[in-house]
Amino acid sequence: MTTGSPWFRPANEPGPEPIPAEPYVPVEPHVPAEPYAQGDAYASGEPYAPAEQRYAPTGPYAPGPSYAPAEPYPPAEPYAYETPAPSYGTAAQESPYAAPYAPYEAEESPRPSPDETMVLEAVEPLPGPTPEPTPEPLPGPGRAERRRAAKGGRAKGRRGPATDSPDDRPAAPLSRVEARRAARAAKDSVGVVASRAVGELFITFGVVMLLFVTYQLWWTNVLAGQETDRAKEQIEDTWAKGDQGDSTAPDAFEPGQGFAIMYIPKLDVVVPVAEGISKSKVLDKGMVGHYGEGKLKTAMPADEQGNFAVAGHRNTHGEPFRYINQLKPGDPIVVETRSAYYTYEMASILPQTSPSNVSVIDPVPKQSGFDGPGRYITLTTCTPEFTSTYRMIVWGRLVEERPRSKGKPKALVG
Repeated sequence: MTTGSPWFRPANEPGPEPIPAEPYVPVEPHVPAEPYAQGDAYASGEPYAPAEQRYAPTGPYAPGPSYAPAEPYPPAEPYAYETPAPSYGTAAQESPYAAPYAPYEAEESPRPSPDETMVLEAVEPLPGPTPEPTPEPLPGPGRAERRRAAKGGRAKGRRGPATDSPDDRPAAPLSRVEARRAARAAKDSVGVVASRAVGELFITFGVVMLLFVTYQLWWTNVLAGQETDRAKEQIEDTWAKGDQGDSTAPDAFEPGQGFAIMYIPKLDVVVPVAEGISKSKVLDKGMVGHYGEGKLKTAMPADEQGNFAVAGHRNTHGEPFRYINQLKPGDPIVVETRSAYYTYEMASILPQTSPSNVSVIDPVPKQSGFDGPGRYITLTTCTPEFTSTYRMIVWGRLVEERPRSKGKPKALVG
């Protein structure tokens, strides 16, 4: 913006100092030019004269014989703001409209030249007052306030006269009815309490079941391994001392007393054999129990005839008979006593039978395929795995009796 010209003076703020110039002196009023005179060509019907002759301007701006455009406006002098501004004189001299018809003179006119660019400066608005934010509504009393009210405390901003700050308003003590209502609202409902109790009960039950399964499937085998190692060492120490021998007499061994060691080479099983089939004294300790009590009494390995029947766990507690279903006819089963090794060959298997079927341990077991008296061995265990619904039976026939003084039999050496 050309700030030195009075034609573009900005409003509402003082303009820059004007360009120093001579005081403005009004000129003679402008005399309008006479209207164009119509030539004789219109009256006589002659052809039109050239446009330059028909519309030639007259007056002070009339050109000479050949019209030439006016010289371009000279560029304005650079502004000098350091010189003091002269006085403009009277109001008539300051107004740009004092002489509207004054003839134009390039050297005295303050108008900008066509080459100059006029830029209007933007006027910033005057700063006004900053609007205050709208206050947010205060939240109502929550559970913490209700609990404090139920305990005899005060709820912030609940009751009482208004003060400068809503959060600092003192709360009046609640009445008895309001306190009871607040206490009931603060308490959990019966359904919530019951659901929490049931959830905690299920979690506890799940943890207990997980610990029980871990104990049954893993820890019982660890304990049984320790028990069988001690029982085997005790049996071998007894044999070394000569305090025990083979006997077929009734009640030769006390219940739970170990008297032999069983080997099943194909299954890599080495397990002590104890008298009786008590779970707590024999089976749960990882040992194999001999049917030697009451109606279930069976023969000993040293007997001339009979069925040496034993029982053992298939799962947990050492699980010595877990894989006896993998035995095939001809697989050896060796029983070591103080005086001899008794080698049996697996003959047949009964995959499943009722636990009440005691005929499988008879002197001549039924369903075994044996057709007469002999020296037999019977292995019994639970089936299917991890259950005790049925019994699995494996039978064998004695093929060799070898004194311990002659060394181990071929089934154990190989």
